[in-house]
Amino acid sequence: MAGDSPTLGDVIRRFGASWLHQRAATLTPAQHAVLQTLGRCHTAALGGHLYRCDHCGAERPAYNSCGNRHCPSCLGHRSAEWLEERSAELLPVPYFHVVFTVPDEVAALALGNKKVVYSILFKAASETLLEVAANPRHLGATLGFLAVLHTWTQTLLHHPHVHCIVPAGGLSPDRTRWVSTREGFLLPVPVLRRLYRGKFLAYLAEAAQAGKLQFAGATAPLAEPSAFAAFLSKQRRKKWVVYAKRPFGSPEQVLKYLAAYTHRVAISDARIQKIEGDSVTFRYRDRKDGDRQRTMTLGGVEFLRRFLLHVLPTGFVRIRYYGLFANCVRADNLAQCRALLAALKPPPPPPCPSSPQKGADDDARRCPFCGTGRMRPIRALDPTPLPDPVPALPIRRDTS
Repeated sequence: MAGDSPTLGDVIRRFGASWLHQRAATLTPAQHAVLQTLGRCHTAALGGHLYRCDHCGAERPAYNSCGNRHCPSCLGHRSAEWLEERSAELLPVPYFHVVFTVPDEVAALALGNKKVVYSILFKAASETLLEVAANPRHLGATLGFLAVLHTWTQTLLHHPHVHCIVPAGGLSPDRTRWVSTREGFLLPVPVLRRLYRGKFLAYLAEAAQAGKLQFAGATAPLAEPSAFAAFLSKQRRKKWVVYAKRPFGSPEQVLKYLAAYTHRVAISDARIQKIEGDSVTFRYRDRKDGDRQRTMTLGGVEFLRRFLLHVLPTGFVRIRYYGLFANCVRADNLAQCRALLAALKPPPPPPCPSSPQKGADDDARRCPFCGTGRMRPIRALDPTPLPDPVPALPIRRDTS
């Protein structure tokens, strides 16, 4: 049952119309649909059930969720199911976490070309890991890994990057041996960085030459071929950021990590502290100060502007699998890897921290009025027509 603390849906219902009035010319169909859908989440517009306390008789409605992938209220169930499936695929080896980012100027170009540039980010990062690992001077093996796209910072600014979760080893070229990485070391980061930068910029140049990039706003000058060539030259001279974190100690730790990263959106409801006047206050971790918890207050319209930066193009896949773990070959390759590792199927992991726990569910059903009884469903509630959270104004064609 929905709590009483502020949610992203509350922010949309409070400021969505104002945001649209001020910035309708920049809104895409995908963003508009997200505002409409999340603005209806856990409201009478979606129907639900009426609950009654079995002790004091108090009644309270609980409305259905929207199920949208950008909604922080709807990710828990999806995450639990997905993680249960992934737990059967974990290998009994350490796992590394590798992150590929892009410079700010490239991120700015991505805003108007999300589908193209985010696809290049996945392609360049995955090919880099596979090629460097296949080189006999480094590992000499075929990797398998999962990659997840994130596009935000803790303060909701645009910062596209891909997180890759990589087992500590891979199959030999003839598939007869499991080749382990050195302890605590996956692949040389400087080599990864250079190859990734070269691949990314080469694919970006191809996209521009094919007319697949659009230039507007701050990137409008890049529409001139000579300016774009200078832009690419500048990016080649930069030191791009690729970093590898130390390996996880067990498959269970990998699962715990995945729970925190795979089904995450730009901001969770838990981080929204209050909606007051024309502003929204939320918590964030200050990475420049040891991840210290701080608060930030933004105008409601600015808050929504930042959140909508992270709406993905319709149908865009943000969790992908590569190498040994590619969808069409994953099952056979996992069986081969386990046989070579002489390991049995890993035991079921402990309950994921993102999954609803029994105790937490009991607390959620406790009567908020008397604190003693339990709220029991007594009847279904049909959807009730409500005003649109955001006006259905004419919007431009989605080109991202």
